[in-house]
Amino acid sequence: MNPKNTADQAFVRETNLSLVLRLIHNQSPLSRAQLAAITGLNKSTVSSIIDELIERGLVHETGSNTGGTGRPATLLEINPQAGSIIGVELGVDFVSVAVTDIMGNILWRRREDANPSDDQEKMINQTLQIVKDAMAAGKRKNYKFLGLGISTPGTVDVNKGVLIFAPNLHWHNVPFVRIFSEYTKLKVFVENDANAAAIAEHLFGTARHSQDFLFVFAGVGIGGGLFLNGKLYRGKNGYAGEIGHSPIMAEPSQNVCHCGNRGCWETYANQYSIIQRVQARLEVKRSSIIPKLMLDQSAPLSIPLIKQAADAGDREAIDSFSEAGHAMGQGLAGLINIFNPEKIILGGPLSVAGEYLLPSIRETVDLHAFPEINKQVEIVLSPFGPDASLIGAIAIIVDDILSHPIVVERR
Repeated sequence: MNPKNTADQAFVRETNLSLVLRLIHNQSPLSRAQLAAITGLNKSTVSSIIDELIERGLVHETGSNTGGTGRPATLLEINPQAGSIIGVELGVDFVSVAVTDIMGNILWRRREDANPSDDQEKMINQTLQIVKDAMAAGKRKNYKFLGLGISTPGTVDVNKGVLIFAPNLHWHNVPFVRIFSEYTKLKVFVENDANAAAIAEHLFGTARHSQDFLFVFAGVGIGGGLFLNGKLYRGKNGYAGEIGHSPIMAEPSQNVCHCGNRGCWETYANQYSIIQRVQARLEVKRSSIIPKLMLDQSAPLSIPLIKQAADAGDREAIDSFSEAGHAMGQGLAGLINIFNPEKIILGGPLSVAGEYLLPSIRETVDLHAFPEINKQVEIVLSPFGPDASLIGAIAIIVDDILSHPIVVERR
């Protein structure tokens, strides 16, 4: 047989496997007849594809559709027991690791604080130890690991598996894929945290049926994952989405961003900016329950503590969130004017205060975005909240499996 024809047939086969698997993932339960009608493939081809997906453990039969006339149709869904995935989120001041099934349901997790002033090697070793514990827990329960995903702040070369630069960590050229694949012997992918979260929203979250949306990761920094025409937009070198470093102010007296520039959007709308606003209010003796909360809990000033005060009706906490929301809305208005998205999804650590941020975000967007574009966009909170990028680390592995089902061995 001509090797070229064999290769072409293998490519067509994998393309069809991916097509059918994605349809089942997005629209299940579906019958073989429905899949044939949607894809245009003949019924025998669809049946052969389903047989292979079942052999690989990716799909299972879940019952019959007894409605209508004729013989009941057997329905198909993604098999949650297909295997397990390890997700790693490297934050600026924390490390989070989870084990999930292929549908993103969490089976095991651990989160540890990390000191951003520690050296790179120490934080990576801390992360590797948690991953070791996750794998040991999975081994005790006979989990079959399909891969490990890493989400990290900063610019990432996804093809080489290297973190190029993380301004808030001050890390350069970290070969994450090599480090973690050598340690775990698993297939490893690394992705920017906001991009990973956007993939999670598209696979599991509020953007499953959206073709044009922006995910905004808000925490120590602000990053963006851009889904345009149904695909993640990476730009020429794969570094698109560094929206937090868009300049929105030009005064030379403003604080220097971790990237080295002044006037960056994230310096006015990240979690540090809220803490600074509260500190400024406390310094002039504004009436607030925040000092008492800090004393009672022996805790430093933080976003969860400020939210606790806001939940109790503390005006200084509420106003600090509101000011950050206005700053966030100013940047979002520009993105809306440029990209004309269907949705903007806010996730990451600051999303825990979403109820206090969203009103001022929407007010500022209404003021600055082009009306005809603005009226089409929905601004919502991620259903994953602070875990958006952690689930994103899982999602990048799931997305690879959906694209290349043959990476999962037959049973």
